Amino acid sequence: MLTRKQHELLCFIHDRLNETGVSPSFEEMKDALDLKSKSGVHRLIRALEERSFIRRLPNRARALEVVRMPERTIAPPPSSAQPSPAPKVPVAANDSVIELPLHGRIAAGMPIEAMEGQSSLSVPAALLGPGEHYALEVSGDSMIEAGILDGDYALIRRTETARDGEIIVALIDDAEATLKYFRREGQMVRLDPANHIYSPQRYKADQVRVQGRLAGLLRRY
Repeated sequence: MLTRKQHELLCFIHDRLNETGVSPSFEEMKDALDLKSKSGVHRLIRALEERSFIRRLPNRARALEVVRMPERTIAPPPSSAQPSPAPKVPVAANDSVIELPLHGRIAAGMPIEAMEGQSSLSVPAALLGPGEHYALEVSGDSMIEAGILDGDYALIRRTETARDGEIIVALIDDAEATLKYFRREGQMVRLDPANHIYSPQRYKADQVRVQGRLAGLLRRY
């Protein structure tokens, strides 16, 4: 699923390309989505690019191409009128399997809290260590050089702290979640992809909240 803003931006680019044959400028995208700055547009573009909805055309200014449109509708925002479900506690199904809460697709750009209690995933207990865990379905190719592929299930240990070089779930501006390597650069935080075609992302430390640390990976064939 796409977030509402990602969906709005993708449709805006798609419609403009159909009308004029030229992708809109970042300033036009910012105004169309009623964003405060173009940095928000850059994050949305990066998320759509990582999920292969759009791609940049080399050696051309303002060159974006829509690769595909989403098959399903956007994810609804969490309703404040409804009480939040109680967090699931992993329960051992037998001596070797644990049921973990499955919180959706990590590149969907949603806070982890918005995905609580949607479904569960059966995981071999041997893949997990101590602590509370949850699972996320990986979407996109930004971590392929770390062996994390589109469609894999990332097993995440809940924590609010991380050390340099660890792969974490980072929540950016309380609005957008991503799976990346964690690095500190003075007062800044750098989130590194594991794919040479993507650039590191840098944020002020107070823009990033650690939501968990990669504990294992599950792949279905």
